[in-house]
Amino acid sequence: MEAYKHTVQYYETDRMGITHHSNYIRWMEEARVDYLAQLGWNLEKLEAMGAVSPVTTLEAKYKRNTTFPEVISIWVTLTEFSGVRIKLRYVMKNAAGEEVFVGQSEHCFLDRQGRILRLKKAFPAFAQALEEQLPRQA
Repeated sequence: MEAYKHTVQYYETDRMGITHHSNYIRWMEEARVDYLAQLGWNLEKLEAMGAVSPVTTLEAKYKRNTTFPEVISIWVTLTEFSGVRIKLRYVMKNAAGEEVFVGQSEHCFLDRQGRILRLKKAFPAFAQALEEQLPRQA
């Protein structure tokens, strides 16, 4: 998978010229949307099929400041898939290759009525695409 690139915008910085911490969570979402699109399962497609994917858990570790107009590369990796939930890891690096942020998000999948979807049954092709992204066990 290709890294998602985000250019830090001026409005994302605070009075000190440093990116405000809340923006990294937004960048996680941008990268997650891009990751799913790279898999061939963009959010528009999933929503048209009747699936939504709310965030259930977030973890964030800020390692270095970023500033306008740095370009940040965000690598997304699927670390867990239970058939109902996914867990994604995000590694953000600056142009020098230094880690600036590491995070995780967990999501479940629901139908339009808010009921849990078991992806292997509801959307087997999507479940298979996710399973193919899981790290291989040694």
